This record gives sequence, C-alpha cells and structure tokens, in this order.
Amino acid sequence: MAEVRFTSFTAEDTFNLGKKLAAHLQGGEVIALEGELGAGKTQFVKGMAAGLEAVETVTSPTFTLLHLYKGRLSLAHFDVYRLPFPEAFEELGYEEYFEAPWVAAIEWADLVRAYLPADFLQVKITRFYRPEEGEGRLITFCPHGESMEALVSKLHDDPPKNFND
Repeated sequence: MAEVRFTSFTAEDTFNLGKKLAAHLQGGEVIALEGELGAGKTQFVKGMAAGLEAVETVTSPTFTLLHLYKGRLSLAHFDVYRLPFPEAFEELGYEEYFEAPWVAAIEWADLVRAYLPADFLQVKITRFYRPEEGEGRLITFCPHGESMEALVSKLHDDPPKNFND
C-alpha cells in the first residue's frame, strides 16, 4: 500500500488520529514521527497514549529523551531532538522498546533513521495554510514493511470521523 494522507485542522483532530492508530496496535510497532517544531508530533503521541489507555498524561520528553507510559500496551515516547549525536540513541536501550508489549513513538526519528527496524510506520506532519480553511496539518502515513502496510490499510479503511484523505 502506498502512503495515506489525512488533513487535520485542529489539535483535537491530530489527537484523534493518534488515538485511532493506537486502537489498531498490538505491540512491537515503531512509529517514527517527523515534522518541524510545533507541527503536532507530541499531540499525536498524546492521542496514541489515550488510545493505549495510558494512565499518565503525556508530556513532551524533549529534555528527558524518553518517557514510559503503562496502559493496554506500554508506550515508550522518545524525543531525540536533543541527542548530541545519533549513536547516543544506543545508550537509551532503544531495542528493548521495539518489541511487544511496547509501542515506540519516536519524535524527530529522521535523526536516528539508521536505528529503526525494517518494519516501522513513518508519520510526517507538515503545516500548511489555506486562505479558505486556515492553518492545518497534512499527516502522511508511510508504511515500511508488510506489517505496517497492513496497519495503514486498516486505518485507511476505518478513518477517524471528520477526516479528509
């Protein structure tokens, strides 16, 4: 399956798309988030956490690099923006979180691309402005590997309400 695109016009839409994705997760998935500062990566992860029934509130891990949340599945939320160099990702013990019962969400994943597994879901969030609609986000799901293609296919067939693709 090719990439699938969704358009979000509110933080709530972005949250709901993350939540909808989480409903289809089974553990062992790696979600690689990309987008400029303020694009909505953390909002998307907040939705994922809600969909995974995490008890704690998701915060931006920018200064901590990794936050862990327990829920239906455990969520490892990485923010590698402040890694001094890509190899420092190894010191976080990332591989442990790439397997069930974990789901790994990595903000700024393009900085550690060499460490991603063969199967992962790349989520690109891009801001745009349309005079008739205002500011929005184009959220593009790019599956890498058969398992991620199947995941994106499920999401495409059962999109969140109020979404355009």
